[in-house]
This record gives sequence, C-alpha cells and structure tokens, in this order.
Amino acid sequence: MTERRDFLKKSALFSIGSLAANLVSAEKLQAIEALGKEELFTEDFTLAPLPYAYDALEPFIDKQTMELHHDKHHQGYVTNLNKALQTTKHPAVTSLEDIFKNMTAFDTAVRNNGGGHYNHTLFWSLMKENKEAKPNNPDGKVADAINASFGSLDEFKKQFADAGAKRFGSGWAWLVVENKKLKITSTPNQDNTLMSISEVKGTPILALDVWEHAYYLKYQNKRADYITAWWNVVNWTKVNELLAKAE
Repeated sequence: MTERRDFLKKSALFSIGSLAANLVSAEKLQAIEALGKEELFTEDFTLAPLPYAYDALEPFIDKQTMELHHDKHHQGYVTNLNKALQTTKHPAVTSLEDIFKNMTAFDTAVRNNGGGHYNHTLFWSLMKENKEAKPNNPDGKVADAINASFGSLDEFKKQFADAGAKRFGSGWAWLVVENKKLKITSTPNQDNTLMSISEVKGTPILALDVWEHAYYLKYQNKRADYITAWWNVVNWTKVNELLAKAE
C-alpha cells in the first residue's frame, strides 16, 4: 500500500508539472505565432571595447572591477546570448529591442543574457572620466527635465539613489522617458524597462548597475557609497543625447 501511495503521489506531481509546462509552452507559442515564422539567428552579437581605458573611471570605479566587469561578466552575457539564440529557433526578429518587445516568446536564457548585453552596453556609454573630481551636474534639456519632474537635482539624486540602494538583491536603477515624462524605477536581475514583461516601461536614458560585481572589490557591501561615487562619472552629455532621441 505504501509503495502504491508513493507511486500515485509521484504520478500526480508529474501531471501537475506537465500541465504547468504545457501552459508556458502555449503562451510562448501564441507569442511566436503573432510574430510570424521561426528562424535561427545567423549572426553573433559581439562585445565592443570599452569607450575608455579600464582605469579611466578611477578613483571612483577601480581598474580591476572594470576589467572583470567588462571582459568577464559582459562577455559571458554575450557568449550565452549567442548560444541561446543559435541553438533554439525563435521568432524572426533582428535586434535586442525586438526581442524585448516580445519577451514572452523567448526563453529565460535569452531574457537574462539579452538584458545583460543591452544593459551593460548602455551602462558603459553613460560614464566618463573625471579624475580631478570636478563638479559633475547635468545641464541643458536633461537638467530642465529633472527640475520639472523632481523639483531639484538633489531630490532627483535622492530618489534615484534610493531606487538603486533599495533594489533587493541584484538589479538596475533607471531613469526613463515614458509619454514624454521622466520616471525613476528599478528592475531585478538583467531586466530592463524596454521588456514587455517590465512593470514600468519607458525608454532608458540613465542606468546604474547595482549587482555586487559592479562595486564589491572597492566598496564591499557599501552599495550606497558606490552610488555616491558613481555620480562623479555620469556622462550627462550622453544622457542629453538619449533624452533627445526619446522625446
């Protein structure tokens, strides 16, 4: 009797698991059908070099962190993204942005690694050298938009820093444009606000990586200190460019 009960219990669990798998597959199939035929990606995504030297962000972000972050972590996302896309058929899309718009049609590996590639590529472009620690505040349209949306630069920095510091575990803090308005939000893991599954959607114009690998060698568990230091290397010229494109 005991063996029979164990067999029935295992059979029931298997049936529940199979049903859940079928439901997920049905959702993915529906998304794929909406996009059209499936195909394999035929070209690799590639990792571009950093737009500055590894030590360019010293003393705020150290050389060793930048080497590991770019050459190991970011390269890992690119490698695994290509592997995921080129071993399983997916909807006929040609860019990461297309993937993000139809995220439910893709596997978790594509979500995690595609997000990791896009997020880091954007992140590198949003920082610049400031070895003399000169005041680094926004100007132009982005300064006006920040004041209009948050009341002051100090209030914006407080809210953005809170989004990064209070993100549980690993993730990102974002400043995005949605319906021509600025919003601050955060996402877990390697998600971003372009993804159809994101709770808050919008076009990113500023991004902060708050995974531990982004700061732990220099700041250990002091994420707030890393965020405070990071303001010194924000590339506000790039933020202005992204804001103009998003409007």
